[in-house]
This record gives sequence, C-alpha cells and structure tokens, in this order.
Amino acid sequence: MGAQLRVYTQKIKSAQTTKKITKAMELIAASRIAKAQARVAASGPYSRAITRAVSAVATYSNVEHVLTTEPEKVTRAAVIVLTSDRGLAGPFNSQVLREASELTELLRSQDKEVVHYLYGRKAVGYFQFRKFPIAGQWIANAEAPEFVTAQEISKTVLEAFQTDADEGGVDEIHIVYNRFVSMMTQTPEVLRLLPLEIVEGLEEPDSSQVLPLYEFEPDAESVLDSLLPVYIESRIFNAMLQSAAAKHAATQKAMKSASDNADKLITDYTRLRNNARQAEITQQISEIVGGADALSAS
Repeated sequence: MGAQLRVYTQKIKSAQTTKKITKAMELIAASRIAKAQARVAASGPYSRAITRAVSAVATYSNVEHVLTTEPEKVTRAAVIVLTSDRGLAGPFNSQVLREASELTELLRSQDKEVVHYLYGRKAVGYFQFRKFPIAGQWIANAEAPEFVTAQEISKTVLEAFQTDADEGGVDEIHIVYNRFVSMMTQTPEVLRLLPLEIVEGLEEPDSSQVLPLYEFEPDAESVLDSLLPVYIESRIFNAMLQSAAAKHAATQKAMKSASDNADKLITDYTRLRNNARQAEITQQISEIVGGADALSAS
C-alpha cells in the first residue's frame, strides 16, 4: 500500500508541474494574440486598397499582362507553404501541411510539376523528410513576421514566374496558410496568387455609389508592372500575419486543453490516493482488531 501511495503522489506532482508549464504557455499566447490580431487588422486596409487598384487596372483596361494572362499550358506550379517554427499548437501545422500535400497531389494529377517555397521550420522539416523538391525556404520568426521576409519571398516567386518553365520557372503560384477566423477557429486556406484572378472591380455599385472613371499614366501596362509586385508582397505578408495570429490562438487553445486535462489527472490521482490511504488505514485497523481478538482468545 505504501508503494502505491508513493506512485500516486509522484503522478500528482508530475501533473502539477505539467499544469504550471501549460498554464504559463497559455498566458504567453494570450498576451501575444492581441498584438497579432492588431497587426492583421492594420494590414487589411492597405491590402484591400492594393487589390482594388490592381483589379481596376486589369478590369478597366484591355492590356494583356504576363501576370494576369492565363498560360495556354501549365507545366510547373509553385506552392508557398506557411507554418510555424514550433509545435504545441494542436492541429495548426498538421492541417496546413495536409492541405499542401493534397494540393500537391492534385496538381501532379493534372500533369504539373510542383516545387515548394517553405516558410517555417515545421514545413521545412516535413518536406525535407519526404524528399519533396524545395525551391526556397525561409526560417525566420514565424510568430512575429517581418515585411522584409515577405519581400524576399515575393521577389523569389515573381522571378520564378517571369522565367520560362523550361528554364526552371513556374507557370502558376499557390499559397497555403492558416487563416485566423476566431480564437476557436483557424481554417487552412488555399489561394492562387498568380496568374492573378480578378475578383474585385466587377461589383455593381449601390444607390449611393457610381463607378469611377480611370485614366492610366503613362499606360496601363506600366501601372501593372508597378502595382502587381506590391500586390503580391501585400498578399503574402497578410497571409503571414494571418498565420501568426492563428498560431497564437491555436497555442492558447491547445495549452488550455492541456491544463484542463492536467486538472482532471490531478483530481483522479488524488481520489485514487485517498482510496489507497483509506484502504491502508482499514487494513491496519483490521490487523489491530484481529490481533486483539487473538490475544483475548488465548
């Protein structure tokens, strides 16, 4: 009985130590999520403005630009995968890596060669282990993304897109990341960056709005040359910020669940220890009573 009590006591101490760690990590994630959400919100107006500007040029001009024109045949595709540098975030990394793998298989089924551009240690480790072709990798501070990293990724993928596929370039670019929906929900998102899919600029105005008239100086093609690289940078950076906010939310949720599980373990082991102590006391009383009866009988 004494050995059993020691085992339960040790398990209670281990669960209490684990709870301290998970609770601290939960509080750290909670303190960071507000700043991450603020960065996502701050990047939104600029990203939307750039999107409207690019959509306007592409919609209200007749120019055919390499970044907005669908190629006749797509032979090579690039997939940008955004993950975190660390784990302990529930399914955060696994779900985006699963989406990236499914996208890769889909593109390959369409007879497209796929190369990957990876951001975050988890993505690099995953694709290196499976020996997938990696065209570029960035291991930076994925929990607090910097715009200079987004510029580097954008420059790299744009150079690949503007290079012929036979010379090592790509014909289309996709990005896979976790989108921050709420503190409880983080959704893997798959988006084709290039060739550009124009989804804005065709909306009908309401009664208080009129469609603007556009003039392009010096010409629409030059405007697209200047705007589209900025557009790609803003989309990639916004995806990085979304991924960082989703990571903090996923970590907070996972650590809260771990703390709750530790509480349950502590409660269960405490109950078992009390039962074992009670059984030991009962056994000792029974032995004393039995000994007293034996003495009185003799």
